[in-house]
Amino acid sequence: MLALSPIMSLETSDKLFECTEIFKARKSELLIELERIDEQKQALSALKSATEELLKKRETKLSQEEEVVDRKLTEISSKEESIKKMLQINEEVLKETKNIKTDKIAQTFAKMKAASAANILSEMNPNEASSILSSLKPKTVGKILTKMDSKKASELTLLLVK
Repeated sequence: MLALSPIMSLETSDKLFECTEIFKARKSELLIELERIDEQKQALSALKSATEELLKKRETKLSQEEEVVDRKLTEISSKEESIKKMLQINEEVLKETKNIKTDKIAQTFAKMKAASAANILSEMNPNEASSILSSLKPKTVGKILTKMDSKKASELTLLLVK
């Protein structure tokens, strides 16, 4: 083995001291960097938690709004069905009322003398007159048509056939 001289030993000691100082400086830099990374990690974690909480709140709100929309759609559908039923009932009542009215008019014209009925029906709108005639018995219609002007009688007859 080689013996180290006191100068070399001093130089080696100085180099070791320098290395130790460099390592200490680097260690403190690394500790500071680690602290900074840890702070960023905590900030990121807090941001993540806040974002998740906000997302949960929005999902809850969206879910509640969807429930409201679903309830309103159900309510609208229910009202729509109710309105359809009412319309159907109203149409039936209207049809029944119209039939009753037509029957009463038909009874009135059936009780009239053929000449009087012919005069009145000749002056009416052809469609309405044919509607009244169609509700009468064929024998009564025949008597009324014979008392009408032939042109008007043929027009009403054509409408009765349709």
